[in-house]
Amino acid sequence: MIRVMPDAEEHTLTAADGVSLAGRIFAPSAATRGAALVAPAMAVPQTFYEPFTRWLAEQGVLALTFDPRGIGGSRRGRLRDERADLLTWAELDCGAALRALAERAGSLPLTWIGHSLGGQILPFVPGRERAAKVVTVACGSGYWRDNVPRYRHRVWLLWWVLAPLSLALLGWYPGRRLRMLGDLPPAAMAQWRRWCLHPEYAVGVEGERARALYAAVRTPITSLSFTDDEYLSARNIEALHNQYTGAPRRMLRIAPAERGLSRIGHLGFFRAGQERLWQDLVLPELALTR
Repeated sequence: MIRVMPDAEEHTLTAADGVSLAGRIFAPSAATRGAALVAPAMAVPQTFYEPFTRWLAEQGVLALTFDPRGIGGSRRGRLRDERADLLTWAELDCGAALRALAERAGSLPLTWIGHSLGGQILPFVPGRERAAKVVTVACGSGYWRDNVPRYRHRVWLLWWVLAPLSLALLGWYPGRRLRMLGDLPPAAMAQWRRWCLHPEYAVGVEGERARALYAAVRTPITSLSFTDDEYLSARNIEALHNQYTGAPRRMLRIAPAERGLSRIGHLGFFRAGQERLWQDLVLPELALTR
């Protein structure tokens, strides 16, 4: 039997300030049971999530991915001239993606799937109440002292040497060249550095407004984290999700060996070939019609 794979539909998103963003929609070929927005990790382009979003469409889920401004298909001109910070990505870019998917989905239940940063910035996204369920993947506080011990010497180098020097000398962060993350706009990198140096991460830097926004989230959250994550410790994961004081939370800590895998890590959950993992861990958590 020939298996027909869902096609990606290129979709231009328009943020509230008029900026155009690159998006892609994966539509089921049969009955649609729900919708899912995949909010990306820091500096990870939307193309990385294609195996996962194609699989979602095969399950009857209308899926949308996007690139925030300055990343992937939404990068325009010189990165040093891009003024976006993390809150710009949340309030304007994630807001545009959520609005576009909600319009396309109509009355279908919608799930927010946030990978790392994509789960951290949910409270700042306008219209987040439209999501009936939230699934966070490898998502935790970036506070550097709580990072996995073997990674701390690298993150010390990042926050006290590479990031400040790059921003001062180049006016942007050349992560691909440095082989530490991807390329990032200056304001986004500077703000993220401030967050990662504070024990309370975003809440500690952005103040009481941020604390109130986290507490105001009422949508049920399922956290998927992995014992072999090369960046985030269990303490990072718990610290971030403890900020969601008003939301029901289900915390799943997964060891690769328990799933017959040698490795998952921070990025591996979304790579091609993980259909069994998605079937077991994601499908039961999606908000779907019966």
